[in-house]
This record gives sequence, structure tokens and C-alpha cells, in this order.
Amino acid sequence: MLEGKNVNLRVVEKEDLPLFAEWLSSLEVLGEYNPLRQVSRLETEKMFENDKAYEMKEFIIEKKDGTKIGFMVHFCVLHPFCGKQLEIGYALVPSERGKGYCTEATKIMVDYLFLSRDTMRIQASTDARNLASHKVLEKAGFKKDGTMRKYFFLRGELRDVYVYSTLREEWKEPKILTRTT
Repeated sequence: MLEGKNVNLRVVEKEDLPLFAEWLSSLEVLGEYNPLRQVSRLETEKMFENDKAYEMKEFIIEKKDGTKIGFMVHFCVLHPFCGKQLEIGYALVPSERGKGYCTEATKIMVDYLFLSRDTMRIQASTDARNLASHKVLEKAGFKKDGTMRKYFFLRGELRDVYVYSTLREEWKEPKILTRTT
């Protein structure tokens, strides 16, 4: 478990898959800025088993009292000329947004990845209209790299995506990770 001050991140276990499937299919949890998905428990189990292809790892975001409030993932994006790039993604249940939990979870994940991976860069992409996600990333030390215009189709229209990143030399040392168990 990765422990922060107000939230912890723990690896998704098999018993979490029903809730994880529910969140992946929830318009409220994924919000208006993510693709519409309907994922069955069986599909979630298959996705969970096949995550090695993308080096994906899913984490549950929990408050200190154990309440499960969202998830965070990290995965590799393969670029033909640049090799693998680490990317993170996240979602919180609506009732827990705007309280700083996602920013803290993002900082914990950045600390974990820079402490455990030989990577120079961690990136995240977000719908250009998703102001809350922009704030999370900026508060966690990410900088906006640029815009991918008309990058994905969502709710009947092509959407622009902002790409953010943080570099190892900008990070320098853990900001929030208190311990791992």
C-alpha cells in the first residue's frame, strides 16, 4: 500500500473487480470527459488479467477510514521512436471531488513511479474542457506540453486533448509518499 496523509493507494485485488467494473461503466464516476463504456465483470476480469501487455497497474484510492473513493492507473504508451512512456489516469466518485484527494493520489503515484521506475517522464492526458483535471495535474507539479487536436470521439464530437507531463529533474524528491507496505 502507498500511504499519503489523507488517502492511500492500494493495488486492485480480485475482490475489488465488481466495484472496479461498476466504476468503469458509470457515467457519473468517469464523468463527462471520458469515453462512454459499458464493462461487464467478466470483461473487467479479462482486462485485469491482460494488463501485462500495457504494463498497466490499477490502484484503488481509499480515504484513511478505508472508504473507496476512486481509482488510479499507470500504464505504458509505446512510441515507435521514443520507446515506452509512462502515463497515469484517474477517476473519483463525484461526492469526493474537489477535496484534494485526487491531487494527493497523483502526487503519491508520481513519487512511487519515480522511486520504482527508471523513467525520466510521467505524462497524463485529459480532455481540453476538463478544468478540474487540469488543476489536479498542475497542483501535482505537471506542466502542459501541448494540445492533440481532435484526438478522440466523445459524445458525438471530436475532442481536443491536453497532454501534461512531469520530469524527474523537476520532481527531485518525494513530496508526499510517507511509506509503502
